[in-house]
Amino acid sequence: MYRARVFLRQLEPRTARTTSEVLNFALWPFAVLTVLNRVIIKAVNYNITDDFKPVYNASLAFLNHKPVYGANFDSVDPHYLYPPSGTLLISPLAVIDPEKSRWCFILLNAAAIILAGYLLLRLFKFSVRSVAAPALLLAMFASETVTNTLVFTNVNGCLLLAEVGFIHLILQRKDLWAGVVLGLTISIKGPLLAPLLFIPLVRGQWKVFLTALGVPVALNLMAWPFIVDYKQFWTHTLPYLTESRDYFNSAIVGNAGYYGVADWLTWTIRIAMGLMVLATLWILYRYYRDDEVFFVCTITGLVLTATLLLGSLGQMYYSMFLFPMLMTVVLRNSVMRNWPAWVAVFGFMSYDKWLSDQWQSFGRTLEYLRTTFGWGLLLIVAFCVLGERYLAARRAGTLEPGKSLDPAWMHPETAAPVVPASRNGHTRDTIAEPVG
Repeated sequence: MYRARVFLRQLEPRTARTTSEVLNFALWPFAVLTVLNRVIIKAVNYNITDDFKPVYNASLAFLNHKPVYGANFDSVDPHYLYPPSGTLLISPLAVIDPEKSRWCFILLNAAAIILAGYLLLRLFKFSVRSVAAPALLLAMFASETVTNTLVFTNVNGCLLLAEVGFIHLILQRKDLWAGVVLGLTISIKGPLLAPLLFIPLVRGQWKVFLTALGVPVALNLMAWPFIVDYKQFWTHTLPYLTESRDYFNSAIVGNAGYYGVADWLTWTIRIAMGLMVLATLWILYRYYRDDEVFFVCTITGLVLTATLLLGSLGQMYYSMFLFPMLMTVVLRNSVMRNWPAWVAVFGFMSYDKWLSDQWQSFGRTLEYLRTTFGWGLLLIVAFCVLGERYLAARRAGTLEPGKSLDPAWMHPETAAPVVPASRNGHTRDTIAEPVG
């Protein structure tokens, strides 16, 4: 009987003693089961949108020395748009049959997303035992961007890992390696993450450019002899990449084209938003560049959001690359610490659909515009938060280049101590003079 009680006691789940343990016990099952659902069920199930098929077919054609760049761009099906360097890198996908190759690609992207989440935790000084670990994992795999990356079987998970790795290397001043990582993303997906070169530009890390630009050039030259229709990429595919389309496009020009907005109004909106972004970047550079993690992660989010919103093509699942900026919410001076910022995040991250059987036109408009409005609102929030800090510091006469605009309450550990008020009130709310 005694042995039975000891055995059952070992099987008894441990009871949480702190709020942190309660949250850990509650979030980990949700996080792990959500990951399994997305990877094993949703991703493996058939979906009408299949980004993997054209990639596999192009890889197979490359390995068999057949034309790669002959897509018919008049259809709305996913097209193969990778540059020759990307074709060279992804060609091993076609070594095995399509189904097993797709499953391997899903697992590769899921593993890359999980590793990127771990690196984000390390970047913001959290361990896997903290509540932040299951919360981040659950948030990532419950989002539209991760779910559809796996369901459509896209390479974005690997690119997210490269982005977070680039941020780590930039902050550690490992410039050449940072350039190699970014150069690989440019080699595969072209200019999607190329705006991140703005970070080493403003930080004076010039060596990044050597490898960031050298790697794709070298890989394209290596691919040249093996692609029979190499010129077709430059004459057929590249011109298509520079055009804006009015379907599956959440950029301003995409929705403006779909709804028939006048060109002058479209350009007015794009220019106004562009100027707002430039003002925000100027404040960040002038007053926050020494706060490295906040500076790099916030700029990463801003330049990529601006690229998606103001460029020729922005798709909702590209919002994955905004995770570093969203993670800054754990910092006291983050621009994400307000409710409008998370209304914006809901717009471009939520997996919810707003299509309505009862109010079809209204529901379709909400669904088509929510990503565009979410990206736009995020840029507006960042501009307003940092702009208000700038104006408050100017009113207080504390503006100083290179000095943070943060009010004292954001960094209480550096604030001067306050002398307690005396009974007659003469010393109330006065700052203590340093001793000696």
